[in-house]
Amino acid sequence: MGNSALLVMDVQQDVVAIADDGSGYLPRLRRAIDGARAAGITVIYVKIALRPGDSEVSPRNKVITNAVRAGLFAEGAPGTEIHHDVAPEEGDVVITKRRGSAFSGSDLDLVLRARDIDSLVLTGIATSAVVLSTLWHAIDLDFGLTVLTDACLDTDPEVHTMLTEKLFPQWADVLTVEDWLKDIAAR
Repeated sequence: MGNSALLVMDVQQDVVAIADDGSGYLPRLRRAIDGARAAGITVIYVKIALRPGDSEVSPRNKVITNAVRAGLFAEGAPGTEIHHDVAPEEGDVVITKRRGSAFSGSDLDLVLRARDIDSLVLTGIATSAVVLSTLWHAIDLDFGLTVLTDACLDTDPEVHTMLTEKLFPQWADVLTVEDWLKDIAAR
């Protein structure tokens, strides 16, 4: 697995309010975060936040434009903050991005390279958005990849299943939180 980091992506107050299906997502994610910390794995939170005045919002980007119209992702707004059930602790890293991928408009790559991290464990909301776009970006940057299926969530369960069962296994190790915790405990 190399020198790894657990990425907790877009698990923000407003995003959780829209996507959480009551299936126990946040407690599972909390277990993964706690397990990573216990194993000495770097925990990096990634959140999307857009500057006031829409200076970063192009009308050609439907996703960002629609999010802004819905009142999402305003930098400094309470709904843009990381959900309190999985909040960062001292020693965790918090990255702000400006687009879908955790790498887009952020200093994530700089932080990873400075810490000599070569493998990423991906979690977050939504599977079809930040997880998918970050996975593709990380592939091109030659990172080793693991996706924790039940620490990812999507508003469309069929899309989540298709991605985690058919697409992601072609490029990443795909595990449940419990299987990953057993794996890191055995190291």
